[in-house]
Amino acid sequence: MDQNESIFREEAYELLSVLESSLLELEQNPVDNELISKIFRAMHTIKGSGAMFGFDKVAAFTHDIETVYDLLRNGKIIANKELIDLTLSSCDQIRRMIEGPDEADADEAARLTMAFQKFLSLVTDKTGQDKPRQAKAETKELLSPEPANQKVTYRIRFRPHKDIFSRGTNTTLLITEMRKMGVCKFIAQTDEIPLLSELNPEYCYTYWDIMLTTNQGLNAVKDVFIFVEDDCDLKIEAVDEDGAEERDEYKKLGEILIERGDVSREVVEKLMGDHKKIGELLVVEGLVAPDKIRSALAEQQHVHEMREKNRAADTSSTIRVPAARLDRLVNMVGELVTVQSRLSQLAAQVNDADLVLVAEEVERLTAELRDNTMSIRMLPIGNTFSNFKRLVRDLSEELGKQITLVTEGADTELDKTVIEKLNDPLIHLIRNSIDHGVEPPAVREQKGKQRQGTIRLTAQHAGAHVLIHINDDGAGLDAEAIRRKAIEKNIISADDKLTEKEIFALIFAPGFSMAKTVTNVSGRGVGMDVVKKGIDGLNGTIVIESKINVGTTITLKLPLTMAIIDGLLVRIAESFFVLPLSAIEECVELTRADVEQMHGRNIVHIRGEVVPYIPLRERFGIMGDPPLIEQVIISRVGDDRFGLVVDQVIGQHQTVIKNLGKFYRQIKEVSGATILGDGTVALIIDISQLVSGAVAEES
Repeated sequence: MDQNESIFREEAYELLSVLESSLLELEQNPVDNELISKIFRAMHTIKGSGAMFGFDKVAAFTHDIETVYDLLRNGKIIANKELIDLTLSSCDQIRRMIEGPDEADADEAARLTMAFQKFLSLVTDKTGQDKPRQAKAETKELLSPEPANQKVTYRIRFRPHKDIFSRGTNTTLLITEMRKMGVCKFIAQTDEIPLLSELNPEYCYTYWDIMLTTNQGLNAVKDVFIFVEDDCDLKIEAVDEDGAEERDEYKKLGEILIERGDVSREVVEKLMGDHKKIGELLVVEGLVAPDKIRSALAEQQHVHEMREKNRAADTSSTIRVPAARLDRLVNMVGELVTVQSRLSQLAAQVNDADLVLVAEEVERLTAELRDNTMSIRMLPIGNTFSNFKRLVRDLSEELGKQITLVTEGADTELDKTVIEKLNDPLIHLIRNSIDHGVEPPAVREQKGKQRQGTIRLTAQHAGAHVLIHINDDGAGLDAEAIRRKAIEKNIISADDKLTEKEIFALIFAPGFSMAKTVTNVSGRGVGMDVVKKGIDGLNGTIVIESKINVGTTITLKLPLTMAIIDGLLVRIAESFFVLPLSAIEECVELTRADVEQMHGRNIVHIRGEVVPYIPLRERFGIMGDPPLIEQVIISRVGDDRFGLVVDQVIGQHQTVIKNLGKFYRQIKEVSGATILGDGTVALIIDISQLVSGAVAEES
């Protein structure tokens, strides 16, 4: 594939993701000018880049869509559900055209194009002709007065009344406060200062033109003048915003002077025929004071500088790197960690002071490099969350339900690999909540609930893990109904005694489904077992909590990363194992006397609590006699505590995870391997799988 085509595809996929999320937001707030401009710019970029890189069909298809949204942002049409549906379908069509131009459905593209042309014809029919966009002089009318967290440039004319000093007002304090809000330029206008013989020293004859670029909003700018608003003439206009450089060039000098009221349009048009610069002519003719010309030129320069700064920030703040290069970097850092471990071990054996010093410095630098490299792989989960808004919207409409998706903790970061593997399990869980969880509007109304249901998707850090909660306010799980269905499917027997939490976990069994009929969404008994396998593959856990007619919460506990972990290195005979340090609570000793007191039962008393343990020597079939004093490593699996008995705890070990070969993929109790400093291989134990396997065998 041509490199330029690859770059276009990557950028287009990102823009399509932005488009979908913006369209869903626009559906909730159809008059948000910022969202409309954002959608227009994304379509404009896809169209321009498509034409540049040879995707002519994409460019032609997006032309009418771009035109419609240009009319939308100029207020000639209003966004409605029909337009949002069409644009979302167009996003799907653009994605198909990018993925395989020859395989894209030409009939669907033609249908969508005709639908957008219908919007254009409606505007033409109403107005008689499609009026040109009045952008330059009316830019300020298109700008949102208080865009959230967006920089806006304001033109302010602050003209104090002459007697303002008599009220104790110090205008310099106002100017100082303005400087704190953002980037400011002040031009003092002195054309009203009289001759010295006529000057009253207690009067204020100066007024100011101020250019302010800030992200604090219009109300914050007005608040600066709140105590002097009755003692001055104040005019505040928004003249430029982030992203406006993509729309058009900034105003000419004459336009600025006309907007400010410093000169009439007739005078400017009369002087336009001369070859001299308009500013120079206005000064020569005595029509505009030099300070006003200087102020208008300062506005042009200020806006130009702000736009250039935004462009520089956009191009230099991020760099696009292929994922394969990043994976190679992580692998190399992993090898470096192993070499550093060997160096530290060698330095300890040689006992040379200089070598120990070098080893400690290498260890420090390696740890820093490891942390920085892993942070590069960390991505906010919000991008994944936003993709599900479209899923909820489309599927709830298909099922005749009213459901809104609320997301929290979008800035929570996870390893890139974890996020990629998490996508499918989350899709299954959200689809399950829509289909089985949230009731139809009429049923909800009968239960005294709002007609619209809510699915809440949240993420939060918890030590070395991330917790993801999928919560719905639907019907909840019926434990008894699940038990009956499990018995019917021969998943459990009628004599099995299960807790409510264990009954809820049965929905993850292969072939289990509560659906009475097979639909496009559910009923085939696949989906939830895929979720369980996916979460297990990420070394995570899944817990369900539910109440009838209140709702269900599914909690996923996932490791932050799957590449390098902090582990506890242990030994059994001549074999070495690594246990994830995040799952370990404490270590205690186990003597022969302790074993004999329990009369063959694998339990240990820890501060009055009885904790069962698993002897790993027996579990793994390692020959030989155990030492007189063994070590019990206490870990928590779900809500229960379990112990793992080993011969010796060696200590903390920075573990680079290596995948096992295909011949060992069926061994569930081992999640991988690592290489120690002396070249010895140590297996990484999957504690949750080990405990669940041992418990299943005991029962």
